[in-house]
Amino acid sequence: MFKKIVPYLLILNLFFPGSHAQEVVTGLPSQIQIIEKNAGSLRTKGISADMLPLPFFDDFSGSSIFPNPSNWSDDFAFINNTYSDRQITTGVATLDAIDNYGRLYESAATTVFRADQLTSQPIDLAYPASDNIWLSFWYQPGGLGDKPEPNDSLTLQFLAPDEGIWYSVWKAEGSDQPDFKPVIIRIEDARYLMEGFRFRFVNYASLTPNIGDPAMTGNCDHWNIDYVLLDRNRHEADTLFRDVAFTTGLRSLLKTHEAMPWNQFRQVSLQEMGSFIPISYRNNDNIIRNVTRNFRIWDVYRNQQSHSFSAGATNIDPQTSVDYKASLIYTFNTTGTDSALFNITAWLITDDFDPKANDTIRYEQRFSNYFAFDDGSAEGGYGINGLGSRNAMAAYKFKSFIRDTLRAVRICFNDTYMNSNRRSFDLMVWNDNLGSPGNVIYSLEEVMVEQGPRINGFYTYLLPDGVMVDDVFYVGWRQRSETFLNAGYDVNTPHGNRQFYWLNGSWNQSQVSGSVMIRPVVGQPLKTTSIDPVPEEGEDIFRIRIWPNPAAGFINVEYDESIMPGNASITVIDLQGREQLNVKLASRIDVSFLPAGIYIVIPRLNGRPAGHYRLVKAR
Repeated sequence: MFKKIVPYLLILNLFFPGSHAQEVVTGLPSQIQIIEKNAGSLRTKGISADMLPLPFFDDFSGSSIFPNPSNWSDDFAFINNTYSDRQITTGVATLDAIDNYGRLYESAATTVFRADQLTSQPIDLAYPASDNIWLSFWYQPGGLGDKPEPNDSLTLQFLAPDEGIWYSVWKAEGSDQPDFKPVIIRIEDARYLMEGFRFRFVNYASLTPNIGDPAMTGNCDHWNIDYVLLDRNRHEADTLFRDVAFTTGLRSLLKTHEAMPWNQFRQVSLQEMGSFIPISYRNNDNIIRNVTRNFRIWDVYRNQQSHSFSAGATNIDPQTSVDYKASLIYTFNTTGTDSALFNITAWLITDDFDPKANDTIRYEQRFSNYFAFDDGSAEGGYGINGLGSRNAMAAYKFKSFIRDTLRAVRICFNDTYMNSNRRSFDLMVWNDNLGSPGNVIYSLEEVMVEQGPRINGFYTYLLPDGVMVDDVFYVGWRQRSETFLNAGYDVNTPHGNRQFYWLNGSWNQSQVSGSVMIRPVVGQPLKTTSIDPVPEEGEDIFRIRIWPNPAAGFINVEYDESIMPGNASITVIDLQGREQLNVKLASRIDVSFLPAGIYIVIPRLNGRPAGHYRLVKAR
């Protein structure tokens, strides 16, 4: 499993549970992003009222983690930009062994079982065969996830509307194929050429044969699908749309962190700030195309533009991918003292006939009270397992650029198969000893593995008295048994030389490439409430509580009785800083008209901002 990112020796323990202790990476047993999106979600399912006309096209470049319901009638596939780094355009549809509620299928077994599917809405295909109708798509087994075994498969099926029968028309078995491969199939059988035609992809998967430790049993058999096109007047070599598009998303603009405390960044902004914005885009056309690259940085809390520039226009050869670094002379700056949030947007100006959804990408650069090397999205699980792993330790290296107080440690532990991850461990903090963990400066014994709030999957372990940190320190855990703890593991953020594990009396540098999802929290003592605002400089805190979150139709707002509603208001802005709602403070506010996505809720007292909250708007 995860052969692409984990050396073979690290995987032996999955198949030989009696082997000596080793660090292990395994698949996710659940998908926190899907779980949180389902909380309070009212997603539209089923068949659309109207037949879809040709052409049918989807490159999965939207912002939702669920398939676009205008094109697809189910929501089992996971739309993401993290399970592959070789896609044709940004965003892929991933079929795996996790259902649309983010859990392993109840039918999951070591033998082949039917897992995910992706089914089109009904399509008007009432055309003669002479119209040369072809369906094309690109697929990749495994990607950055788990490669399907030879007995596993991805199958394409067509629905014959009059018969009500699905026919299998194409199949790919598990393989080591590294790249996306195109497939194009002509539809000329009369049983399909009518109104109500549908097609679907089906994943047949199987769990790893050894499930002696259920905590190691996770998601598996990933298939990534991109660039689905069904249209007339095509031919067998016509596998791509005429399109120039981004192929990957934006990343952090910091040199070494995904996120860090705002007051720490301000101390080292010149050395930590990146000098370019990296983007990747591709010309999928068969002719030379011209493209203009534009960039903008938006201060979300101040609701104003911080920086904007163009990298100019350039030609790109056909069937060519470009990795470009746009020079950046800028350092994040704002008036807040406790936190900051910036939205980074990159967009391409392409020909008018291009699909536009894949021409814009965004990233949320967050400065709060924690350090993070992971991007918040787990693609696997990490732990130490096997004989001799009792008292084994895992540590992650951080650096405090000022003398500060460690207040908590946030860890993303995976929600495991059969709840087998409910084990105790010792939370540990070490100082530095010549580049490796040194003396233990704090330990909190026998804490339980916990799953965090659904909004991010992290659980916060408070350090009651705080721990003084200065320069390099390490946080992690010590096991209390020879069992697998299964912490979230981010494949997409390889931070070498920072991860360590302790076995047989010595520290070893990790051999896996990626980031264990563990985040130290520093600064002032944490509030005990689960949702506290961050005040603007010089402002009093105006406390509110909003629920449900995610919300579909409305939000309830709870506020201090001392606040006069006539003096307060609620503003909702999107991540581009555009105001979507501005109403007087009320106990119930309608948000049904907002598109699905992430928003910032800003309470205002006497017209002045008094904090911010993150709101997830579901369909």
